[in-house]
Amino acid sequence: MTIAMVFPGQGSQSQGMQADLAAGFTEVADVYAQASDIMGYDLWQLVQNDPQGRLGETVVTQPAMLTAGYAAWRVWQSSGGAMPEQMAGHSLGEYTALVCAGAVSFADALTVVRRRSELMQQAVPAGRGAMAAILGLDDDAMLAVCAQAAAGKVVDAVNFNAPGQVVIAGDKDAVNRAIELAKEQGARRALILPVSVPAHSSLMRAAGEALQESLAAANFSTPGIAVIAASNATPYGDAQDIRERLSRQVYSPVQWVNTVNAMITAGATSVIECGPGKVLAGLMRRIDKTTPCAFINSVDSLQDALQCEPIVHRSEENS
Repeated sequence: MTIAMVFPGQGSQSQGMQADLAAGFTEVADVYAQASDIMGYDLWQLVQNDPQGRLGETVVTQPAMLTAGYAAWRVWQSSGGAMPEQMAGHSLGEYTALVCAGAVSFADALTVVRRRSELMQQAVPAGRGAMAAILGLDDDAMLAVCAQAAAGKVVDAVNFNAPGQVVIAGDKDAVNRAIELAKEQGARRALILPVSVPAHSSLMRAAGEALQESLAAANFSTPGIAVIAASNATPYGDAQDIRERLSRQVYSPVQWVNTVNAMITAGATSVIECGPGKVLAGLMRRIDKTTPCAFINSVDSLQDALQCEPIVHRSEENS
């Protein structure tokens, strides 16, 4: 049996996240302290208390999710968790995967992510963009809906999360038109997402191109563990390949169904979500019900995840 470790992106954050893990593992405090030094404010206190609702702002959410995913990974390691043979991340989670796979330091990744979040926030004026989740239509139907709804503006299918679950993003009025068209086509549900930028839409192209400067300054290397890029479900290569793909990733759709299927085809027999929430574990059950999955968002769920891992690998490592 082999593990694939996956890391969540925006949307999995919540006030008070990882308090349970922090009470049991000093690694959590260590990671947040390092992040706070880089960010210039107390990230842990913001995440735990969030008095002004800032955790939902892209410029806070992205660094917080990278930090949270890496903290969970450190907890997994300190608990004797087996080394996965593959990793992947959903959107921002790709940075976490690359850190945990040894392709870039946490400090360098956090610096890039901070700039990424700023560029994405600046790319589209507040109130212009929107994202929505559409349930109940297949991918081709959603692509057709977006093409019809655009009417000279932008609305793209940006997250192919699970069969019958597609997220769209773009100009707010075009997104609203797509929602109505999707309902007419038989969508079971369509809802606006509480995000501040139309991530992965073509409106983000300028942000992705501007990010190249920060990516060039970061010290990347070939991952020590295979990291599957969610933009095309193939492994990241050397440093230059990583930089180029992370630049394009900002304005490219997340092909999550294809990414999960690629890991299973390559031999993954269990999937573990490493970070706050359990969104990816939920998607996993819709993509492939036969592959065991678990998540690490508390002490109890950590123990469940440890039971999900390949016991033969643990015995070999401890022998």
